[in-house]
Amino acid sequence: MKNTILVVDDEARMRKIVNDFLTKAGYNVIEAENGQQALDIFFSDKKIDLVLLDVMMPVLDGWAVCKDIRKESKVPIIMLTAKSDESDELLGFQLGVDEYITKPFSPKILVARVEVVLRRAQGVSAQDIIETHGIYINKLTHVVKIDGKEVEFSFKEFELLEYFLENEGIALHRNTILNNVWNYDYYGEDRTIDTHVKKIRSKLGDKGKYIKTIWGLGYKFETLD
Repeated sequence: MKNTILVVDDEARMRKIVNDFLTKAGYNVIEAENGQQALDIFFSDKKIDLVLLDVMMPVLDGWAVCKDIRKESKVPIIMLTAKSDESDELLGFQLGVDEYITKPFSPKILVARVEVVLRRAQGVSAQDIIETHGIYINKLTHVVKIDGKEVEFSFKEFELLEYFLENEGIALHRNTILNNVWNYDYYGEDRTIDTHVKKIRSKLGDKGKYIKTIWGLGYKFETLD
């Protein structure tokens, strides 16, 4: 049976692009052009499997819609927003958002994230856990443990650490890291990678040495001395 996704965005062009890609990927898509319409559809159709929710909308914004849905349902919610402020990401997760994607984004990446979130909603599998040399991460709960002790990571720090661990031993070019962690439409400075790596190394303690700098290229996560 096909999963049904509610796409909520006040921009008709954005809804069409997302609809086309999701439909091609085999999903049923229902559209809403504002927050109130989204709530009306959601609570009249209990078969919604996932909500793609824009933040800035007329009538009711995405935050208000998310709050109302979370009062009654644990349906997966992916927030779509033009903002990239970390405080907005944190607010989203505090409200129970499952994923947070910044515009502009690649529609193909969006479809991939939808697939991940839907699988996540079905429960934890071995693929959701990564463990190596005392570093443990849970992709579902975004929990990081170093030698059994939980350490707090911001959303992007977690995504970057996850990307390093999944590509252990591979030299990663800066552009490759930006494309995969910040998505290829990111227009900020690549120095943001260095800032995040510095924070991650600090939080990893003596295991921070596993993230090696490759001058003129990027980084490599390698546990071999």
